[in-house]
Amino acid sequence: MLETALKIWIKRSLLFLLALIVFYAVARFVDVYTGSMITGARAPYLQLPTSHSVVLRWQTDAAIRGQVRYGAQPDQLDKTASEAGPETLHSLALDGLEADTRYYYAVADTGDKNPDYDSAAPSWFRTLPLAGSPRPTRFWVIGDSGDPGPVANAVRDAASRWMAAHPRPGYPDFDVWLGLGDLAYTSGTDQQYQASLFATYAAQLKDHAFWPVYGNHDARRWTYFTLFTLPEQAEAGGVASNTEHYYSFDYGQVHIIVLDSQDSSRAADGEMAQWLRRDLAQSKSQWLIAAFHHPPYSKGTHDSDKASDSGGRMSEMRDNILPILEAGGVDLVLSGHSHMYERSYLLDCHYGTSDSFSAANIVSNGIAHLNADYLKPVDRQADAGTVYVVAGSSSKVDNGPINHPATPVSMLEAGSLVIDIDGEQMTTRFINNKGEVRDQFSIRKPAGYQSSYAGCKR
Repeated sequence: MLETALKIWIKRSLLFLLALIVFYAVARFVDVYTGSMITGARAPYLQLPTSHSVVLRWQTDAAIRGQVRYGAQPDQLDKTASEAGPETLHSLALDGLEADTRYYYAVADTGDKNPDYDSAAPSWFRTLPLAGSPRPTRFWVIGDSGDPGPVANAVRDAASRWMAAHPRPGYPDFDVWLGLGDLAYTSGTDQQYQASLFATYAAQLKDHAFWPVYGNHDARRWTYFTLFTLPEQAEAGGVASNTEHYYSFDYGQVHIIVLDSQDSSRAADGEMAQWLRRDLAQSKSQWLIAAFHHPPYSKGTHDSDKASDSGGRMSEMRDNILPILEAGGVDLVLSGHSHMYERSYLLDCHYGTSDSFSAANIVSNGIAHLNADYLKPVDRQADAGTVYVVAGSSSKVDNGPINHPATPVSMLEAGSLVIDIDGEQMTTRFINNKGEVRDQFSIRKPAGYQSSYAGCKR
């Protein structure tokens, strides 16, 4: 009788546990589903620019037939693009544009026959230059920007002030805007994106296209891929990836590669790695920049030495993806995830933990500590080297020993990056939330430099 009662108790306990698991799974699905829903009004923002087109997106509370007027002069918006039918999530591609040209636009706020445009103060965008075009290029890079508030606002405003004080006549404040992942804390919901991205950077989004990296917090909901229009079919250059998880594009003499260190396979023979090899092989650009969320070298909020940290993503990117990037001649690798700033030597061939790093991995130490000047080897068969930067402090700063031997410069400071590329020199500055240039380094290439480095020979 006691045995029968025990069996009944075990059976009921298992049923209760099963019911609890099912309840949690359903509740979790509902939470993810509702948190991923895109609702409410949202101001126009730019996506997927090319040398001949751009995608304009916005949202309205009610379903309307979206319309846009645009033109090459702010007082002559003589072209019109319209949606086929009423929508709340609007997306219009403006095509047939001239390369490297500023255009102005105004969006209708009603779908009536006589739409009301706010054309008194039109916004603007600039198309991409043709691939290979020699022109000065400025990047603005924010990392882990998903915590809205005083820190994010100060970092944004400090970078804006610095760029305004150091203008490039004839060009906008910046050309390419990268976000290094974790764009919305803590779960990547639509409301969190609204606060951390669309409200915080409203002034920038209406005039500049935003190129995002997929981070671990972005992956907690489905919102990321609903909000952004990214190049799956090489619309802006490079090789078609057939996915929005990773992609590439060209801006003048720069080729930019955005990888997914979060959800895509990080194996050396995985789909992303195979695509990366093809993409690097086809690029003829003078400069190569790669960006992904999980840093290969960090002793900050996260420790790249620990295979258990972040599910092994940092070590897997270092072990499997870095050899491909270095063999392909990538000059600069940008990551976030650790909420501080870390900058490496010009280095190569280090794919292990920090205790295996040595002087043999340093191609150039840059001579100066906080104003480094890295010179690519004149011998094109020599190890070319790559600089690795962690810049995950655009909205918060956390603790960490910041003592990785590969990163001679490390700081527990909030800030963002401004990267200027002109001819044979790339200059990267870390500008803190007070507007101070706290680190600066340059990578220079000899005249006519063209890397033929085929990989680590050690």
